[in-house]
Amino acid sequence: MAQLKSFFLKRANPLRWLFCGAVVAAFAWNAAFFYLPEQGFTYLIQFGEKMHRIYLPEIKAVNHYEMPNSVGYDSQYYAEMALRPNPADPLLRRSVDGLPYRARRILFPALAWLVGGGDPARVLNVFALENVVCWFLLAALLFRWLPPVSWGNCLRWAAVLLSFGLIFSVARALLDGPSLVLIAAGMALAESRRPWLSAAVLGLAGLGKDTNVLAAAGMRLPERTDERAWGSWIARCALVLLPLAAWMLCLRAWLGRAEDMGDSRNFAPPFTALVQKLEDSVAQLMAEGYPSLAKYDLLVMAGLLAQFFFFAFRRRWRDPWWRLGAAYAVLMVFLGTAVWENYPSAAARVLLPMTLAFNITVPRRRWWPVLLLVGNLGILASADIFKPPGRESFVVQGANSLRINPKDGSKVEAIYGAKNWWRPEKSRWEFWRWSMGDSSITIRNPQPFALVAGLRFRLRSVDERAAIISLGKTVLWSGMLPPGDAVRARIDGIELAPGDTVLEFRSDRPAAFPGNNDPRRLSFSVRGFEIDVERRK
Repeated sequence: MAQLKSFFLKRANPLRWLFCGAVVAAFAWNAAFFYLPEQGFTYLIQFGEKMHRIYLPEIKAVNHYEMPNSVGYDSQYYAEMALRPNPADPLLRRSVDGLPYRARRILFPALAWLVGGGDPARVLNVFALENVVCWFLLAALLFRWLPPVSWGNCLRWAAVLLSFGLIFSVARALLDGPSLVLIAAGMALAESRRPWLSAAVLGLAGLGKDTNVLAAAGMRLPERTDERAWGSWIARCALVLLPLAAWMLCLRAWLGRAEDMGDSRNFAPPFTALVQKLEDSVAQLMAEGYPSLAKYDLLVMAGLLAQFFFFAFRRRWRDPWWRLGAAYAVLMVFLGTAVWENYPSAAARVLLPMTLAFNITVPRRRWWPVLLLVGNLGILASADIFKPPGRESFVVQGANSLRINPKDGSKVEAIYGAKNWWRPEKSRWEFWRWSMGDSSITIRNPQPFALVAGLRFRLRSVDERAAIISLGKTVLWSGMLPPGDAVRARIDGIELAPGDTVLEFRSDRPAAFPGNNDPRRLSFSVRGFEIDVERRK
């Protein structure tokens, strides 16, 4: 045992670097799956199919991904601003919801336009990847405060990078991740006794997102009590506010006095929206059970509340990181319904600076690591929102001489009917497609002779229903699907004549809404559909 302990102690430093490298590699590997052929990384932007008619002409002219039967997400509006970073453009007023409010956050859309050289396809992909690039920059910058000299530092470093708020920002191409990099850079400059440069960086961050100006609370306080020192500190605070204030005056001149300068539901009386969110999530979890997404909401809220109470009850006024975290803890008190509602709620990404300050400042001894663990419970939900887009709908196994026609290279394949199938989805371990009613899968045999194959797949439903699979009038498989649990199905010895064999998938009940804010009507999903070509008939 002593020799084993000595072995690991001697290699602890390389092992810690290996751990950090593994986290970076895992993130890069998962992010790469968001690339779609001919559509690039536009899946991250969350364009909505229902909004297509009002998109800018540049977007309509570029091959991009649109979420089916969806109105999309906030990042689509900032992507449009990246294509036309002139808020006075009349087309933006028609295309961007709440333009006067969103135009305040011009920094990262304008940066994407600049780096992309104004080319629509490049600009969209640059904007989609800004969060990914900033994630790597933050990973390097965090070593300033959390170098891998101990396993505790490694875990805190990973906790920030894998936090729900940061992964949410990456997975939806939002502004919070890049904003956190600027805030961290501003704090690093303040610690390096470059207060004016720190204030300039934090002022620039204010153009990325208006709540970033709260980071001014983390600037170094005057070490002397004379008027000159405090006057200089006040001037630096003014420098943080100046870029945003000047830009808002420009917007006022270009766009006029607008009523939609922000969502009035972004703020609420203290804790009212948070309490309502807690009540709704508990009720939803009790009604839907473990499959409910409310479990992730509760994990995220538990972590944020732990962070809040840390800054509320362990006051350290002279600590810049405490002041930064406390400023966002105060913001948390007043966050409104628009920030807390739905899944995933925006609160975790809005409060990312609090999460960063929490992981840097929580003490390392006694019972404090327990609080650190609770404060990072949201990580357990991060994987759920970082699922790559699905591409596969089937897998074919068997000898190449059976699967592939040597004359033209055509292969045995499964073709999902154009009617009543949603698009493919994929996790790290399986792929599936949901049906919205009676549907079909056509198995195409390109050979001039018949084949014998076995089919293996799983069926899953959000409610209790029967599933029936038939070939013509012959029922090949039928069974009851319990809610939430996948049922394995197997069909052996099916004959695939040359050409198409059409399998019909039916249920005894109409499709239903699954809850969890999913707008789709779902019947059941076909998961891991495998065709095992066994022999020639």
